[in-house]
Amino acid sequence: MANSAQAKKRARQAVRQRAHNMAQRSAYRTAVKNVRKAILGGDKNAAQAALNENMGIMDGLADKRIVHKNKAARQKSRLSAAIKAMA
Repeated sequence: MANSAQAKKRARQAVRQRAHNMAQRSAYRTAVKNVRKAILGGDKNAAQAALNENMGIMDGLADKRIVHKNKAARQKSRLSAAIKAMA
């Protein structure tokens, strides 16, 4: 448990920052889910539009290190490959 004033403040800040990061990570997962839903819909143009729309969210959170940059790159690659594989 934190004893000094500095440690107590850092503990308060960590709680607040964790809540913010969790919300950002949730938005990331929702963005990926929206693209997957568009792919399952079968419309290639809509799926590509969804990927382009959500790619900024994915890149932004990777830049802020909320998700690992390789994870974001891997998911973007797999989503774009799935879109290219559509008829």
